[in-house]
Amino acid sequence: MAKPVKKYIPKDSDLLIEKFISCMMIGGKKSIARGIFENAMGIIKTRTNENPLDIFNKALLNVTPLIEVRPKRVGGSVYQVPTEVPPKRQQALSIRWVVNAARDRKGMPMAQKLAMELLDASADQGNAVKKKQDVLKMAQANKAFAHLAK
Repeated sequence: MAKPVKKYIPKDSDLLIEKFISCMMIGGKKSIARGIFENAMGIIKTRTNENPLDIFNKALLNVTPLIEVRPKRVGGSVYQVPTEVPPKRQQALSIRWVVNAARDRKGMPMAQKLAMELLDASADQGNAVKKKQDVLKMAQANKAFAHLAK
């Protein structure tokens, strides 16, 4: 049986950053995605005099959902049941929401859009944080159906 291939991860990176870059990548162009991420970190460094990786981690933490709604079919009716989000899915959703919010911004290069979205998310603003708040509001509105959760 063949040995599993060990992925190459640059020395100055961690798994969360690599996951973020992979989710940002389009069409298998990882070097372009990595360049966009590095440029965004450079923009954050020039805008604020803080460590850009701290801002990145704070932004993802602010966007991370704790609860979401999932459809559950009971007797022919479909109810939106609030459930806790597992840690892996929390990470995946927060990354997806930040990347999509950055892509939805118009009129500037992707590195700049990503930097602005990360700065906004670290300050509890922006579209990614709004998405988290919308999901939380929907879960609170459907709290009556919590007893249907498994």
